[in-house]
Amino acid sequence: MRRAILILAVLAAVLAPVPSLAQSRADLGPLCTTDTKPTDQQIDACDKIIASMEFTGGKLATFYFWRAVGWNKKGEYARAIADYDQAIKLGPPSAFSRQNRGISKLALGDLDGALADINEAIRIDPALPQPLTNRAVIWRAKGNLDRAIADATEAIRLANAQAPANIMTPPGSVLISAYTQRALAYEAKGDVERAKLDYAATLPGQASDAGSKANQATAKVRLSLLSEPLPPAPRTATTAAPLQAGKTAPASPAPAKPAGAASPSQPAPALEMRKSANTDKAETEKQALRRVALVIGNSAYARVRPLPNPTNDARAMAKSLREIGFVVTEGTDLDRAAMQTTIRNFLRDASQSKVAVVYYAGHGVQIDGRNYLVPVDIQLQSSGGLTDTMMDLDTIMAGLDDQVRTNILILDACRNNPMAPRVASTGPARDIEAGSSGLAPPTTLGNGATFGAGTLIAFATAPGQVALDGEGANSPFSAALTRHIGMPGLEVQQMLTRVRAEVVAATKGKQVPWSNSSLLGEVYLADQ
Repeated sequence: MRRAILILAVLAAVLAPVPSLAQSRADLGPLCTTDTKPTDQQIDACDKIIASMEFTGGKLATFYFWRAVGWNKKGEYARAIADYDQAIKLGPPSAFSRQNRGISKLALGDLDGALADINEAIRIDPALPQPLTNRAVIWRAKGNLDRAIADATEAIRLANAQAPANIMTPPGSVLISAYTQRALAYEAKGDVERAKLDYAATLPGQASDAGSKANQATAKVRLSLLSEPLPPAPRTATTAAPLQAGKTAPASPAPAKPAGAASPSQPAPALEMRKSANTDKAETEKQALRRVALVIGNSAYARVRPLPNPTNDARAMAKSLREIGFVVTEGTDLDRAAMQTTIRNFLRDASQSKVAVVYYAGHGVQIDGRNYLVPVDIQLQSSGGLTDTMMDLDTIMAGLDDQVRTNILILDACRNNPMAPRVASTGPARDIEAGSSGLAPPTTLGNGATFGAGTLIAFATAPGQVALDGEGANSPFSAALTRHIGMPGLEVQQMLTRVRAEVVAATKGKQVPWSNSSLLGEVYLADQ
């Protein structure tokens, strides 16, 4: 009720001086200045009002602002910026217009432009916590963690001091966002205890919007990761340092000299060169950690039909990713315990990365609309609890969700599911959907907290369809993928288009790879 009263009050203040509004309402369509209207209706209503030319100055600026809000919700950031430009030009100084235009610029990767707008929003209204939280995102994207922490801390103070005045801001979302951003900055800085406190602080908040719910999901996963003792890496998983394309592996270390043997003296220039080389190596390793990958291939299933190719596919993919500079966590034929440990270790490492790639080959199923990756020791139980024996893809996505990270998830996991007849017997709540084949399309992609970098998810075939394991050493999808993933200057979505064409040709149209993206710019996995 209070929200409705506020909306009516704002609209009355904006529109009361216009005597012709009542007569023109049928022509103008539904009023567009509300964030609760479906996006397309909101944009269409604003279009009609702007086109009517009945309003000028600040009144017209209001409708440009709300149309821009609609474009933002659709991910049409360039159009949103154009409308915010008009709102800023025609209206009085507005912290919200500046902040929102800055968010749109951030989404398109224009960090400096975003920073300028957010700074202006803070100057116009220093009491608003939201711009400070957004500036914390920018500082973190720029690598300035101390400034990110300082801005998030001030946002938390302001949000605790007074409730948000912006009627567009859902209750609780400001604190949830600010605590999440400060936690991510603390974790990236290595301050685990403070990160844990902030992740925990997000969970009691009232999450009434998609962004807040996504932030809480991320906080829950990352708090769990930081709260448990760090387990040893499983024997079946390996982490290897990156090998740059075109370079040979490092030489084996020289044999140790006998005890007491004198070390030969080195001239000063040689010592300086060695120091420089060590510094360069440390910097290279630091930069390499910004690009990480998790690669898992499961073939040797004990109680369901084994698959010949996933381990081959995973080894080929890990090799290709290392050659283009990724730090790869690799695992093959993992049981549930090893799979869980490998994934959680990777999610910890990903906290300081700018690009994260997840590749999985093996059995995958959808249950109640959620996708699960299947370990090799899967054991079906008629008493239920099937999902507890597998790895939930949504949990992996929540652990990676971050406004400054680009996430690429590739699943060659749509093989025909031999578990279907037995799983169906466990009850309707655990029935495998879509004819007991394939995976479900992700329902939350693009609706969560991520708006600064984005996520792409690729399936070997369309949702609900069956992918082929292949006659050769690799599946048709993974064979095509490894041929293209290391190609310099090939943008990731262009790469997937080429992969799709090859798979369709190789399978004579029986298999059509599928992808869905909320990426907000061009992404190149190999050097341009």
